[in-house]
Amino acid sequence: MYKVGFDNDKYLRLQSEKILERIGSFGGKLYMEFGGKLFDDYHASRVLPGFEPDSKVRMLLKLKEKTEIIFAINAGAIEQNKMRSDIGITYDMDILRLMDKLKEIGLYVGSVVITQYNHEPSADKFKARLENLGVKVYLHYIIEGYPTNPQFIVSEEGFGKNDYIETSRPLVVVTAPGPGSGKMATCLSQLYHENKRGVKAGYAKYETFPVWSMELMHPINLAYEAATADLNDVNMIDPWHLQAYGKTTVNYNRDVEVFPVLNAIFTKIYGESPYKSPTDMGVNMVGFAITDDDVVKEASKQEIIRRYYSSLVKNKVTGTALDEVRKIEMLMNRLEIKKEDRKVADVANKFAENYHDPVAAIELNDGTIVTGKTTDLLGAVCSMMLNALKTLAGIDDEVLLLPKEVVRAIQNLKTKVMKNQNPRMHVDEVLVALAVSAETDDNAKLALEQVSKLKHAQVHSVVILSQEDMDIFRRLGVDLTCEPQYESDKLYHR
Repeated sequence: MYKVGFDNDKYLRLQSEKILERIGSFGGKLYMEFGGKLFDDYHASRVLPGFEPDSKVRMLLKLKEKTEIIFAINAGAIEQNKMRSDIGITYDMDILRLMDKLKEIGLYVGSVVITQYNHEPSADKFKARLENLGVKVYLHYIIEGYPTNPQFIVSEEGFGKNDYIETSRPLVVVTAPGPGSGKMATCLSQLYHENKRGVKAGYAKYETFPVWSMELMHPINLAYEAATADLNDVNMIDPWHLQAYGKTTVNYNRDVEVFPVLNAIFTKIYGESPYKSPTDMGVNMVGFAITDDDVVKEASKQEIIRRYYSSLVKNKVTGTALDEVRKIEMLMNRLEIKKEDRKVADVANKFAENYHDPVAAIELNDGTIVTGKTTDLLGAVCSMMLNALKTLAGIDDEVLLLPKEVVRAIQNLKTKVMKNQNPRMHVDEVLVALAVSAETDDNAKLALEQVSKLKHAQVHSVVILSQEDMDIFRRLGVDLTCEPQYESDKLYHR
């Protein structure tokens, strides 16, 4: 059952105030490294029920006239066609997508910086493409000894050989399509170049997780470890903060480990460091907008179970995620939770015991669980979807929302004309067919009106779904898990 435990409006207000305060503390120019996703931050919205996935962008809109955005992308990621696993596109294409989205809402994107550049052909092509589109592109190079040799890094041969990125606004947000893109190095390089020009610009981090103001073993911080199991991030007490202030705060291993080096770089640039701890560098008020800690704890535990299922599926598909599976199992043991604690998964798996073909289940926001099974006309998740819409609309279960002849016509189109081997419809195709039927059928119209009520619902399939179905559930705001099993024993799966 969905319950709210987070005040999104309060968070936006507090976060905006703190960022303005930090800009002022540096005399009016701040480079802010943005971790995580600008849009579609579904992890945050799952562990903080009430957090909107676009909250970071909404916060920036409050500072719209003061803000410009720089995108950083690693040249190696371009060369290797690195993908965003959640939406299935490469990092370079995601930058184009994000730039379009930001411009549509009125946020200013100043430029793109290609980091760790070493004359990669793909990076050169991407640079040329951006410049043909009128986008400013800058190059930052591999610096020998980064980040462990501050003396060399903060020199003409280090940061000095990087392009200076021209900026015009007080708040410069440095973001990226994914981790390892060089956001921090971009910020530090800019501090060096600004200092040479007589501008004492500042640096800060905007990381939502781990939540520094909450205890180390709080489920929300353990959920962050589960979400970054592939990066092997570990939450830990910030020893620098404890030493400087006598206060316990939470950070993660990479920031704690690199802080002495960052401190040396700051000192080399400024003459003294403005920060005494990695926690000091952050601007994160998320912990102060939680309204119901019990709700957040339960949501975080459920997120860890979802991440466990995701890692099991990843291991099944790629054979490379066994370490992730084991790490999340350790987190689950620490919190004394098991995968059966995901109620919708437990119901789906028990329902599957009575059927040879795949089944699925959905838990609606009021706690009602609706199931669906594979039929001659529809796959399990499509049957489940139609059953859920009928439940929400109060339509009798025996009513057919899609006439059999309509479904068969679509199947014939898919198999005979489009040459698909699988005749069954995907969830988005079912919804399109329902929208067409709604023009002439009152029940279909009533069912279609319920689609928006699926947001925050929980779905579990006993087989791995197609990418198309996964995408549509994500776009509907539905949280999906799958058993690590394919529907067939074929070797090739899409």
